[in-house]
Amino acid sequence: MKKRILIITTIILFLDQVSKNIIEAYMNLNDRIDLIPNFFSFNYTNNYGGAWSILNNKVAFLIIITIIIMIIIYRYMNTFKDNMRNNIAFGLLFGGITGNLLDRLFLGYVRDFIAFRIFNYNFPVFNISDMAIVVGTFLLIIAIIKGEDHANKSSK
Repeated sequence: MKKRILIITTIILFLDQVSKNIIEAYMNLNDRIDLIPNFFSFNYTNNYGGAWSILNNKVAFLIIITIIIMIIIYRYMNTFKDNMRNNIAFGLLFGGITGNLLDRLFLGYVRDFIAFRIFNYNFPVFNISDMAIVVGTFLLIIAIIKGEDHANKSSK
């Protein structure tokens, strides 16, 4: 793995685990702290499933799928053009995926705490790893649109 990707992965993993540990230390399960009323809060929950709690209580299955996805991403990553955006994307993905994987492996669930309410819709509660995965995926979509998903292919 490239050094830049490893550094970003480590930073995301560190921020994710530290933030989860701080929330766990200072909040009780299902506690809510409104930071911006009716918009942004910390709401400490445990997610026993995947995104939006799909596959609830299928922790072993989620762990196996996560490991398979990490292997696929690792094998595919070298086909992408080596540039800063792609390195950031892969670092965010590996850091985020690893953060949630560690929770599942050692706790049996993922600790979530960031909550948004926009236009009376309560978004699913998430964490730093989830944000990293979403941003990393978005950056890779941009790379694919720009034709940077093949290292020998020139970008448009």
